[in-house]
Amino acid sequence: MTREQSALEAGCSEALRLHLARGDEASLHGAYEFGRSALAEGLGVLDMAQLFWRVLRRERAGAGPESAQRTEEFLLECLSAFEMAHRGAREANAALRLMDERREEHMDRIARELHDQAGQLLASVYLSLDSVRPHLAAGGDVKLERVIGLLNQVEDEVRRVAHELRPVILDDLGLMPALRFLGEGMSQRATIPIRVAGTTAGRLPPRVETGIYRIAQEALSNIARHANATRAWIEVERDVEELRCRICDDGQGFDPAAPTRSGAPRGLGLDSIRERLAPLGGALEIHSRPGAGTELLIRVPIEVTHVHTAAARG
Repeated sequence: MTREQSALEAGCSEALRLHLARGDEASLHGAYEFGRSALAEGLGVLDMAQLFWRVLRRERAGAGPESAQRTEEFLLECLSAFEMAHRGAREANAALRLMDERREEHMDRIARELHDQAGQLLASVYLSLDSVRPHLAAGGDVKLERVIGLLNQVEDEVRRVAHELRPVILDDLGLMPALRFLGEGMSQRATIPIRVAGTTAGRLPPRVETGIYRIAQEALSNIARHANATRAWIEVERDVEELRCRICDDGQGFDPAAPTRSGAPRGLGLDSIRERLAPLGGALEIHSRPGAGTELLIRVPIEVTHVHTAAARG
């Protein structure tokens, strides 16, 4: 037993003896304060149960009815700090999920407006340029074609930005076609081959498809910026228990256990991925080492996707 564990156990014994002797609000407050201190030390509910069992055995408390009642009161008051922390985390996660849903809705609206409005304006510009063509002086066609070429680049860029804000293909065709489209676009911009393979065995709930797509988008962006990779690949598979998505590269890798600088891009990217997985009940595994590339393994339990599907339909 460590010195910290011994100190906590001694503190629990002292607070319990005081409440068994007095049984008043002040001694109950002492139980609550002990629970707070244990929570601050990083103990979990199972750690508390084990600690409390050791204290009970040593103190031999709970023999009579009054003693048993006070022991129960003491334990519940100790654990109330853990219950409050759990509720706070649950409420924070619910708020984050709501914020994420609102963000996706805003991005969807912006993407559609960008696609529609910019498309209409560009179409008007093309028509105006065509109307100018008969009035050009000799050699003017070459300059006009150069302008049209630049407009074509603008149109492609607007289409790319609108797609990355909210890919229509994700809503219409599902996750795998959207990932392939994402891989093709990122491959062209990063000038590295990106292979996408696997299947989801059918459509997934919208929140799951959006979450996995955004995670892949973040991961591929990190690869393009920081990995110095010559190739990358995404593999998706699904069984009766979970959906798995592997995002890999053959780049310079890193040590996942090493602390990152505050604000480091890779650290921010991994934090973003974890935040997107939390409301899906998912988990992230990182396999990497310097000079040996990186594999991100994303797992999402199938039963969680079923719950969200039922909620969406209900």
